[in-house]
Amino acid sequence: MKTLLLPLLLLCALLAKSAPAQVVTVYTSASFAPLMLADGRGMYPDLIAYLNQRKLGTLTFRLRYMPRKRLQVKLEEGSIDGMVIGMMPEWFDDVEQKKYLWSAPFATDRYALVSLAAKPVSPDAPASMVGASVGVTFGYHYPGIEAWLSGSGMLRSEGPSDEKNIEKLLLGRVECVLVAESMARYFMRANGMTARLHLATLASPPTERRMLAPRSHAAAFDKIAPVLKQLKSDPAWQRIVATYQ
Repeated sequence: MKTLLLPLLLLCALLAKSAPAQVVTVYTSASFAPLMLADGRGMYPDLIAYLNQRKLGTLTFRLRYMPRKRLQVKLEEGSIDGMVIGMMPEWFDDVEQKKYLWSAPFATDRYALVSLAAKPVSPDAPASMVGASVGVTFGYHYPGIEAWLSGSGMLRSEGPSDEKNIEKLLLGRVECVLVAESMARYFMRANGMTARLHLATLASPPTERRMLAPRSHAAAFDKIAPVLKQLKSDPAWQRIVATYQ
């Protein structure tokens, strides 16, 4: 019996090693720091590397960029061939989480108004907002602050991305921009602009970053969902996050 057991164990080990890897594409529409950096680093690439290091069965994850509009169309058509990182149910009319599979939030953020320090625009000085042009992202929904934004007296100026809106601010084409606080703080620190720019964090509900998966990807999603749920309490991941703060 023992002579048969060893070959069987070896055979099982060989079969396990030869199981083909299942490549799961994870899409992002983010192109700004600290989520995505020009040199290929960033919180999202680091999270994909983190998932791959966990060796979740035969799953291998790869990150790909897709513009937000095309990403949303593919999701609505049901033709997306992977998961999507950094989304919120509110952005896809899925608050009840019935259309798609949603992970627990693995990160939170807040919205902020960024303006020139020489001419600050802030909710603390409501008069400064009246008539001010505010850079927002084209077609983007801002959960929790849409009503406030509409009643603020500011005039929307839509741009293709947060980065372009920041450029417009620095060129004097808008008077403030509405962006994620983490993005604003990273930009100001990385570019030495903490003295030139004024940041006002909005008293709004926190935004959440989750992993979205079509229901056709339930098997792969079930493997990563528990990992994403415990990220906030994982010291190794928190050390990675700290490098971008």
